[in-house]
Amino acid sequence: MTTQQPVLIVMVEDDDGHARLIEKNIRRAGVNNEIRHFPDGTSALAFLFGPQVRAGMPILVLLDLNLPDMTGTDILAQLKADEHTRRAPVIVLTTTDDKVEIQRCYDLGCNVYITKPVDYDAFATAIRQLGLFLTVMQVPSA
Repeated sequence: MTTQQPVLIVMVEDDDGHARLIEKNIRRAGVNNEIRHFPDGTSALAFLFGPQVRAGMPILVLLDLNLPDMTGTDILAQLKADEHTRRAPVIVLTTTDDKVEIQRCYDLGCNVYITKPVDYDAFATAIRQLGLFLTVMQVPSA
């Protein structure tokens, strides 16, 4: 990712196995940005609405929809409604492939919606491709 300030990747994912697989395959694609993992929406929102992001740190959010404490769509709606985080790219990365849910996420302002493949190798390949995409995309300051 090419910006003046390094882009922080905020991963909101409750499944530790998926989180490790996502990070490993993003790294394999050559992305060396810091990745902060949050296992639930409450801790992710506390960080995303905290002083670091308010100070203009560029962020990119990888967001699972199925979380233990709230839905990813609730988090997405809050991010896009806030002046400090509304321009931050949000990539929904979830097992949910329901067409209504996909439409809802785009309506709320997600930038990319990716359905996690069930097969391990297909999942790893999809995340590596996402990592390649991350190396070329531009991210605005928060």
